[in-house]
This record gives sequence, structure tokens and C-alpha cells, in this order.
Amino acid sequence: MQTIWKKAIDIDALNQMGENCLIEHLGIRFTAITATSLEAEMPVDSRTQQPFGLLHGGASVVLAESMGSMAGWLTCREEQSVVGVEVNASHHRAVASGKVTAVCQPLHLGGQLQVWQIEIKNIRGKLCCSARLTVALLG
Repeated sequence: MQTIWKKAIDIDALNQMGENCLIEHLGIRFTAITATSLEAEMPVDSRTQQPFGLLHGGASVVLAESMGSMAGWLTCREEQSVVGVEVNASHHRAVASGKVTAVCQPLHLGGQLQVWQIEIKNIRGKLCCSARLTVALLG
């Protein structure tokens, strides 16, 4: 199967890129790169919960935007970078503890804009949040 990625990078290197920024602060870890998707997980704990003890919707959006931005960067040429243009998310189910897992896949890989779909699920595999990120390619 042909890959969509233009940059050769492994999971350890992706996780190193997330150090010393919001990605590390929230405990987001990239877990897999397939031919057409990027996978990650995030804990549901005091770093990512809202005051009522549930996963904060904003934390889900940070997970989605982090994944889509990284995926966009992985698909662009060396001299290019990506910036987020729009993100939206629908929250379907509350999560109180444990972790969530996410899969990011392209909906559109254009020369100027890309659109990424991110599905975030609880430990039982139930959809908690669906998000879409549009990024612009620069350079």
C-alpha cells in the first residue's frame, strides 16, 4: 500500500517533537503511523479534565489539532510548513477517566489546503468526539 507521508519519521521522533510544549503538558503521545493515518492517545486526568471531572472539550480539540497539524506537516514537502485555518469538533460522549485514543485521516490533500478528520474514542472504542481540521500549506 502506498503511503501518503512525504517525510520519513518514526513515532519516537514525533513524540520528541511534542516535548516542551502543550502536547507534552497534556500527556499526548503518538502511538502509530500507518500508510494513511496517524494515531495518538491522551490521558483523562487532572491535566485534561474540566472542573466537573470530565474530559474537557478543549483538550479534545488540542488533541485533534495536534494530530492534524502533525499529519499535515508529514505530508508536505521539506521546504513547506502548515498552519491551522479552522478546527471544529462535536462532542458525543463524556469521558471521566482512563485515556482516549484518536485516529487522524485525510479527507482532502490539496496543494494549498488539507482537511483532516480526527475521531477520538474512549477505552471501550465508543466515539467521544469527531473533529475536522483544515490546514494551509506554506512555502
